[in-house]
Amino acid sequence: MLKQIRYFQAVVRLGSFSKAAEACYISQSAISQQVQALERELGAELLHRENRRFSLTPAGEYFYKKSLLLTADYDRLCRDTVRLARGQDAVLRLGRLRSYGGAEFRHAVAAFTAAWPDVSVEVRIGNHEELYALLRDGGIDLALNDQRRTFSDEYGNVILSAAACQIEVPAHSPIARLDRVNVDELTNTPCILVASSSQRQTEQVHYREVYGIQSEMLFAEGLEEARLMVVGGQGFLPVDGGQCPDEFAGLIARLPLCRNGEPIRVNTCAFWKKQNPNRFIEPFVSLLKEQFEQE
Repeated sequence: MLKQIRYFQAVVRLGSFSKAAEACYISQSAISQQVQALERELGAELLHRENRRFSLTPAGEYFYKKSLLLTADYDRLCRDTVRLARGQDAVLRLGRLRSYGGAEFRHAVAAFTAAWPDVSVEVRIGNHEELYALLRDGGIDLALNDQRRTFSDEYGNVILSAAACQIEVPAHSPIARLDRVNVDELTNTPCILVASSSQRQTEQVHYREVYGIQSEMLFAEGLEEARLMVVGGQGFLPVDGGQCPDEFAGLIARLPLCRNGEPIRVNTCAFWKKQNPNRFIEPFVSLLKEQFEQE
């Protein structure tokens, strides 16, 4: 009956027997017969058929909504059972840079969970040093991090992007009209950094020494808080990767950040310990690479 329910859901979701049959890899006549068998089993008409069209009956609409919850619970039951049987092998622990604003990471997570639904994905968010410590001490299996160290033979590493650093400023700011801006031109404009309280000093030193930013430093715990500070005219925000999200469209502008007239470039990488036995690391790295290559 469960298979028949899934066929019925596909027909309703796609609004077509032929499209549902294609999606379920069976013939149109077969999926029609399966839905009819479901109706006979229930003793209720779920679809009102008229020529090549159909509509949900009141019973069908009720059954469709409740069946979605039922199949979701069933899928979760199966996943949890497999996880319990596999133990820690069925967990992938990921770390993501706190200041990273791209969509690639969450798209890779979504693709991974769709491909391996029985694997539990845990995500930790931190600054560079926090992620490095978690990776070093076994708290995470893989980190999406910026490159601040020379690559080590102890770790696997993939450069996912080597992009020019940009800053976000209020769209109404005169700075937003520039094509690019040098760090020495921002001396009187506060710099907003995304950092936990324990990492503020470390992040401040990094951005002063590596980026050459000498203006006042302000801090936010998360990226959305930092962007709200930008919108409020409190300063500029250095960002690595991605695009400004839709909810800030028209409120925030982006432009490249330069030092001595040259764009400041930032490597965004995937890092993992080579001796880590978790077999799901490499599939996730492949998905990450695919997402970054699409940008």
